[in-house]
Amino acid sequence: MDFAFGPGDERFRTRARDWLDEHVAAALAQLAGQPQPQPQPQPGAGHDGPPAPAPVPAPAPAHAHRAWERELGADGWIGLGWDRTHGTYGNRPATLTQQVVWAEEYARAGAPARLGHIGENLLAPTLLAHGDDTQRARFLPPIARGEELWCQGYSEPEAGSDLAGVRTRAVRDPGDGTYRVTGQKIWTSLAQEADWCFVLARTEDGSQRHHGLSFLLVPMDQPGRVEVRPIRQLTGDAEFNEVFFDGAVARAEHLIGGAGQGWRVAMGLLAVERGVSTLVQQIGFAQELDRIVRLALRTGAAADPVLRDRLVEQWAELKAMRWNALRTLGEASGPGAPSVAKLLWGGWHQRLGELAVRIRGAAAALGPERWTAERPYELDDAQRLFLFSRADTIYGGSDEIQRNIIAERVLNLPKESRG
Repeated sequence: MDFAFGPGDERFRTRARDWLDEHVAAALAQLAGQPQPQPQPQPGAGHDGPPAPAPVPAPAPAHAHRAWERELGADGWIGLGWDRTHGTYGNRPATLTQQVVWAEEYARAGAPARLGHIGENLLAPTLLAHGDDTQRARFLPPIARGEELWCQGYSEPEAGSDLAGVRTRAVRDPGDGTYRVTGQKIWTSLAQEADWCFVLARTEDGSQRHHGLSFLLVPMDQPGRVEVRPIRQLTGDAEFNEVFFDGAVARAEHLIGGAGQGWRVAMGLLAVERGVSTLVQQIGFAQELDRIVRLALRTGAAADPVLRDRLVEQWAELKAMRWNALRTLGEASGPGAPSVAKLLWGGWHQRLGELAVRIRGAAAALGPERWTAERPYELDDAQRLFLFSRADTIYGGSDEIQRNIIAERVLNLPKESRG
């Protein structure tokens, strides 16, 4: 099978690379709290006139991330390849292979981590598939401009990976027709920065499991009705959150797919977490593996035949995952395809974290800096990878859930008793 990119893809690559080379350095400087680079006098230019402006103080990291999202959106780099059946929303047209090209170049440039990927890669395809024209016109342009950020209100306490165990309720107000959402979501990525949350809530009294659920778009800026509490992780970071809804208001026109149809919409959303998004993830994995190989060469650990074999295994497995993702790119998603992909990359990434600390040896038990009261939790890249990847086989649906899906929906084995 030929995995090469065509001439049109390579022209697109040149445009993407040129744009990133022009814009990434200033964005990274902002995020690092450094002054933005100032224009330098051109050869032969006079030096009279007003002095150069003082360095611009860096904003808080969240502000800098938002500025980067707006910069991407202003030049049409958000929402590449969105279905244009219902119109355009300020984004560039792009084939599937061009979307892969953009992801590769974005990773090559070391561009900032995205805050808008949940809206761009999860909600937007869902609105294109299940929303109406008014909903698409309201929400897709701000996502494409990088102006509105989203989080996902799925997981709940005591439900684990059982998405059908939703207890959050949304009650329709008979007066104004709005929904009042009450309940708790957990492990909500980037909720502390999000403007909106798409929420799976129970809207039918007495309903159970996947029946009676609805998919609602809820604004986060509702003091006293929406509370976000960050969850401190093993890594010391807190990008995951608990979100408490206490009568939060969702407008009736922000119900996606119809009342009681939330399970269908939610499953459609989960099905898009493959294809191009899988390839984007694998590009990041390849960069992590490259850093670990360099570490092994630098420390001499590559001389150990066991560690060397492990590195080769990781490389070969990542190549196989990439080729499989390319092979299935653009195909209709079968019921087990996302589960197979999740099982493959979750275990692979976890093993990579374990390999990283094995290569570090005894030094992996020490932090890169002396801990102080002001900075009590310093980790290097290998330690952070090891600790974070412990969750890879749990979040997004645990390995056990994925195996059940494959067994029941693909292999048609008898369903597990859930009495």
